[in-house]
Amino acid sequence: MYKHILCPIDGSAASNRGMMEAIRLAKDQGAKLSFLHVVDAFLPMPDAGGGVNLAEVLDSLRSWGEQVLKEAKAAAQAQGIEADTARVEIISGRVSKPIVEHAKRQEIDLIVMGTHGHRGVSRLILGSDAEAVVRTSPVPVLLVKGGRE
Repeated sequence: MYKHILCPIDGSAASNRGMMEAIRLAKDQGAKLSFLHVVDAFLPMPDAGGGVNLAEVLDSLRSWGEQVLKEAKAAAQAQGIEADTARVEIISGRVSKPIVEHAKRQEIDLIVMGTHGHRGVSRLILGSDAEAVVRTSPVPVLLVKGGRE
């Protein structure tokens, strides 16, 4: 029986499928549910005439993350599940690292996450955060394949 489930979310269709499965499992298991959003704050520097306000871009990413977490918490509450939320920021590296670190700190015993299910060349080019979580997680990981976006 799972006691504490972590569900990393990013607002994508695949992530939302993972979120709904995490809610279902938390309800079935009577488990605590935690949602995590990782803000990738690495912003490449545009050329001098680019006119991009990096502070505004970062604020927008943070705001998006807060909205995603708010919607996830509301979806859980609609199913009678109380969930906590957290947002972390990274400026380099893979999104998988803070997910696994969060799981260790919070004594998570299952990670549930949506995956886009890329295969072949697209996976090699894009990498797979879900695959990296599976490889480095000290706890079981349930991957929920998302539909087309």
